[in-house]
Formats: sequence, structure tokens, C-alpha cells
Amino acid sequence: MKVFVAIKRVVDHNVKVRVKADHSGVDLLNVKMSMNPFCEIAVEEAIRLKEKGVATEIVVVSIGPSTAQEQLRAALALGADRAVLIEFAGELTSLATARLLKAIIDKEQPKLVILGKQAIDSDNNQTGQMLAALTGYGQGTFASKVKVNGENISVTREIDSGTQIVSLKLPAIITTDLRLNEPRYATLPNIMKAKKKLLETVTPDVLGISIASTNKTIKVEAPAVRSAGIKVKSVAELVEKLKNEAKVI
Repeated sequence: MKVFVAIKRVVDHNVKVRVKADHSGVDLLNVKMSMNPFCEIAVEEAIRLKEKGVATEIVVVSIGPSTAQEQLRAALALGADRAVLIEFAGELTSLATARLLKAIIDKEQPKLVILGKQAIDSDNNQTGQMLAALTGYGQGTFASKVKVNGENISVTREIDSGTQIVSLKLPAIITTDLRLNEPRYATLPNIMKAKKKLLETVTPDVLGISIASTNKTIKVEAPAVRSAGIKVKSVAELVEKLKNEAKVI
């Protein structure tokens, strides 16, 4: 079974994001970039499926500038077999991303597609669902457990009221939640082997996909600075401050 994994290049989660002086976007100059943490979980799940003998090939794909090859090589070092970079340096909507991924899926014909449930830069949580709608595949979002049984896949989903188990017929799409697994680290030998693995580069024009957007970013601002907290010595003092200073009671 071929498994298709989509990954995204984002600002490293340890980096404090800076807004550009003209408020046109986020300043990425000399900023450390990494694989989206939810995408790391997706890659790990695909590798575990291969180790169990369920998956026979893992194809990772990313959309971004040429520098996104770094994240694809990282996925190859973890255990993916080959990679595809859809090279595009501008901003994309979730729908445009889903359309580009569908073009690769139509070519590759995987049985299972795995994505992170969201990217930590935009936090949209849309691409997986849109991709399922475009492909007509069944979907299991917010997956905390995945089990493949022949031509079916059982997905335990994390929902507001607890968990839900859905059964999907392959091909299917799942999006990963935090508790699905703990990603591994790449070993030095595998990092060296990854340099020799196939990494194909295509463009949206070659795929014949329109990425024109009707959305326009007007302004980007940093969150308001939160005031420092204080310590109180007693419940009575806490109640007094909530009543007179915070005006919440």
C-alpha cells in the first residue's frame, strides 16, 4: 500500500515570531524553519505503518520555495522513500493547497493520505477536509489512533465530548492529532542515505492548477502584550482584587 504524506515548512515552534515593520506579514529573514509538528506526527505514523508491513512505499510532498527541500530531506531521513516538492514561493489559501495536493494524488494514486490536522503558522485546520472533498475520499480527522484492516481503516478521533471511532474504506484521508504518536529522531546514517533518495520538483503550472486567490491580507499585527501576573496571600485578597480591580465579580 502506498502512503502519501503532506508536510509543511513553518517557523520553528521555539522561535518567537516577529511581524514586519510594514505589517504586511511575518518576518522570515534569518529565522529557523522546521517541519510543522503535526506533519512530523503524520510522517511518523506512515513509517510505523511501513514497519508493520502495511505500507510498501511512503511518498512525502510539500509546497513551498526551493528551501523546503530541507524539510523533505528530513522526512526522507526519518524513513520516507521519495519526495515531491511543488515549488511556489508565495502565499496559498487552504483550497489552493488542497488542489495542488490532489493533482499529485491523482498521479500517485495512494491508498492512504496522511496530513497534520493543522499548521502552527496559520492554524486553519482546513486543508485535510478540503482535500477529502476534492478527492471524494473518506476522512478521519483529529486521529489519535489508526488501525488498518485490509481495505478498511479504523480511526479513533478526538472530539469535544471524548473520542469517536470511524471506519473508512480505502483510499482514505486522515489528519493527525498530538496523541497519535511521538515522532522519532533521524539517525546520522539515515540522514546521509536521505541525500541520495529521489526528490522530484514540479510547479503549479506544470500540474495545470490555478492558485489564484480571492483573499487579500490587509494587515498583520502581533498579539497584544499581556500584563504581568501578581501573587496574592489569601483568598480574601484574591476576591477583593477580582471585585475592585478586575471588575469580574
